[in-house]
This record gives sequence, structure tokens and C-alpha cells, in this order.
Amino acid sequence: MKLVRYGNPGKEKPGLIDLDGKLRDLSSVVPDIGPAQLGQPGLTRIRKANPAKLPLVRGTPRFGCPVNGVGKFIAIGLNYADHAAESGAPIPKEPIVFMKATSCLQGPNDDVMLPKGSVKTDWEVELAVIIGTRARYVGARDALAYVAGYAVCNDVSEREYQLERGPQWDKGKGCDTFGPVGPWLVTSDEITNVQKLDMWLDLNGKRMQTGNTKTMIFNVAKLVSYVSHFMTLLPGDIITTGTPPGVGLGMKPPLYLKKGDVMTLGIEGLGEQRQEVVKFKA
Repeated sequence: MKLVRYGNPGKEKPGLIDLDGKLRDLSSVVPDIGPAQLGQPGLTRIRKANPAKLPLVRGTPRFGCPVNGVGKFIAIGLNYADHAAESGAPIPKEPIVFMKATSCLQGPNDDVMLPKGSVKTDWEVELAVIIGTRARYVGARDALAYVAGYAVCNDVSEREYQLERGPQWDKGKGCDTFGPVGPWLVTSDEITNVQKLDMWLDLNGKRMQTGNTKTMIFNVAKLVSYVSHFMTLLPGDIITTGTPPGVGLGMKPPLYLKKGDVMTLGIEGLGEQRQEVVKFKA
């Protein structure tokens, strides 16, 4: 299934994309797409609904983040060897874990706002993993069973804040609008092999990032297992899993986002995003 939340910010309704690519309203089936709907009982209830009998949503409404009530927004750094190389960093021996503020979550096509005074805001196309079942000290062999689904994420990053203002990355990762997720949550049963998905990002129509999840240093199962040994993962939590090469930081000279730039990005089977970069607004 492809599950969405559509409508104005703060007033999103649950929806489903049917086999013809049309948006159907799920409000009569579930009140939202959140932690209560992401476990097997909730997903089973949605699966039992006949899409053809759900109201068709006309027009082109805004999509919000496909999950409401996200408790933790966890990110993995330097998880592609070629991205580590372009960043001048060694290949990590264990996953690098940091947090993105949940307040940075937004819809896949909402504007990305430059932080006040920022000159080093960058892009990162990533695979996001949405947890469906409480996970604590789970093994890698069983880890994917705890996943509700997957989505596209742009792990927008302010490199000065991240790398030049102390050892913690969080300051450069959680600015407002720095977490576009969506357009939809694709349930895990639709993804045959999560470690074989093409991914890409264009800036102003020019290809910047081209990658595939097969080149992850630590695969999705390993990441879910690893993180669950340090914190309990709850339904609705998001883990964004690292980016392939081609970020602005790695270019010579570095290239960063400016007002008016347009990012388009996508992952095979998970849809596409588009964001325009705007200046800081108080």
C-alpha cells in the first residue's frame, strides 16, 4: 500500500494511492496515519478496505509527512563509502547515529527554508525507514519484521552548523524544514529488496546524486537492529539511512543551496519530491 496524509499543514487527512495512482480518502477507515495505524492490526484494517469504494480526492492537494505523531527522527551518517570519501571522513566501523528534530519534519514538496545567516545548506537524498512495531534489542535477522514501510527523505543539512560549531551534528540537521519525507509511506510488503533501490537527486535540473541502496555500508536490517540496542524504537519512529555521493560539501569547490534553487529527488518505487529553496522567514 501507498499511504499518505494530504491537506493543509496541521489539517492533513489520511489517504491511500490506489492501483491507478489516484488518491482515495481513508478518513472513514482510520483517523490518521500514525503510530496506532502502523502495526499489523492497523495495517490489516486498512488493507481490508476496498479502494474502489473509498471517496476519490479531486485536484492536486498538498501532501504532508506521511506519518503523524513521530516520536523520534533518527539519522545515520556516512553510510555510503563513496560519500564518506567525498566528505574526507574514514569509513565508520559502527553506524554513526544522530538525531534530527521532529519539528523539522514536513511534506515532500514544501519549501526548504534557509536558516538565518546560513551559507552552507546542503542536500541529501535518503531512504527513510518507518517503524511499525516496538523494537528493543532485536537481531538483524528479524529486524525488518519491525518495519512498517519506507519513504523518500531529504536530509537537508547546514554544514557550518554541523561540522564547524562543535562535535555534535544535530545543530546542522534539525533546522525548520530540514526533514521533507514522502510523498507516501510504501508498506514493506511492496518492496521486494530494500537493498536494491535506485536513488537520485537533481539541483535545478542537473543530476547531483546517483546511487543505490545496495552500496550501504550497514544495511537496513543492521541499522534497525543496531539502533534498537541503544533506544527503544516505537511505532512511527523514522530512521533515515544515509546518502550516496554527490552532496554539495563534496564538490570542488563546495556548492551550497541558495534562494530560488529547486531540488527534485526520488527513490525507485517510493515516489519523488520537489522543494524550492526560500530565504529565512521570521
